[in-house]
Amino acid sequence: MPYIKIVKTKAYFKRFQVKFKRRQQGKTDYYARKRLVVQDKNKYNSPKYRLVVRFSNSDITCQIAYATIQSDRILAAAYSHELKHHGIKVGLTNYASAYATGLLLARRVLKKLKLDKVYVGKEKADGQAYLVKEVNGQSRPLYVLLDVGLNRTTTGSRVFAALKGAVDGGLDIPHNNKRFAGYNNETNKFDAAKLRKYIFAGNVSDYMKLLKKDNPEKFQRQFSHYIKNSIEPDQLEQIWAKAHASIRAKPDHIPEPKKEYNKPLKRKKRTLADRKNRVNQILAAQERKAKQ
Repeated sequence: MPYIKIVKTKAYFKRFQVKFKRRQQGKTDYYARKRLVVQDKNKYNSPKYRLVVRFSNSDITCQIAYATIQSDRILAAAYSHELKHHGIKVGLTNYASAYATGLLLARRVLKKLKLDKVYVGKEKADGQAYLVKEVNGQSRPLYVLLDVGLNRTTTGSRVFAALKGAVDGGLDIPHNNKRFAGYNNETNKFDAAKLRKYIFAGNVSDYMKLLKKDNPEKFQRQFSHYIKNSIEPDQLEQIWAKAHASIRAKPDHIPEPKKEYNKPLKRKKRTLADRKNRVNQILAAQERKAKQ
C-alpha cells in the first residue's frame, strides 16, 4: 500500500482563516481597496477620499467616500436618475450619462465645501486634457482617487467617462488620457474631438440614424423611449449641452416626492355593546330560520 501524506491535518484546520465575506461573495477587491484606503501615518487621521463609480442595469452611482475603522462614510453622492431634473429623460446609463453624473457629483461636493466659486473646472466640454490648478491663497482642490471596484478598466469604459466629468467639474484626480474614448492604442494618439462626440452622445445619435435607415423595426424597438419623448438624433447634442449648463447652475440634490401607498383600512374595534348586539342579531336570525 503506497504511503499517503496527510496535508490537511488538525493543525492545518486550526490555522485556517476564511476570507472576508465580501471576498467570498466576489464584491470587493481587497488588494486594490487596501491601497486606496490606507492613509500615511504622518497625515494624522485626515480622510483619504475616493471617487466610487458603480453601474447597474438602470442607474449610475457616483460617490465621494472615505474609510473609517467602523465603516465607509459618504461625503457626497450623485445618481444618473437625478439627470431627469436637468432635462435628461432617456439613456441614463450611456457614456454621456456617466460624464454628466460625474460632473454633477463634482459640482455638488465643491458647493458643499464652499469651493465651487474657486474651482469652476472646465466650463466648455471639448474633450481636451484638463487638470485643475491650485489657486494661491485659497484651499487646495479636493484630491480624490478613482475607485473602479470590479469594473474592467478598458479603453472607452464608462468608468472613465465619470472620471472625466468629475475632473471637468473641478476635482483633482490623477489620470491620463489613455483610457478615454478617442485614444488609439496602436498609434498612441488621443483624439479629443472623438471624446467630445461621446460626451454629447454623438455615438448614440449615429447609431439611431443608422438603425432608422437600415432597420426601422429594430429602431422602433431599441429607441422606443426616445420616440415616446419625441427626441430626434440631431437634438441630442443640444439636450446634453443644456443639461451640463443646468447642472452647473443648480447641482443641489432635489428630494424625490414620497410615494403614497394604499394603506389597508383598519377596522374599528367593537365595543361591548356592539358585540352583544351582534350576538342578539345572530340568535334572532337562528330563531326565525327554525320557525320556517
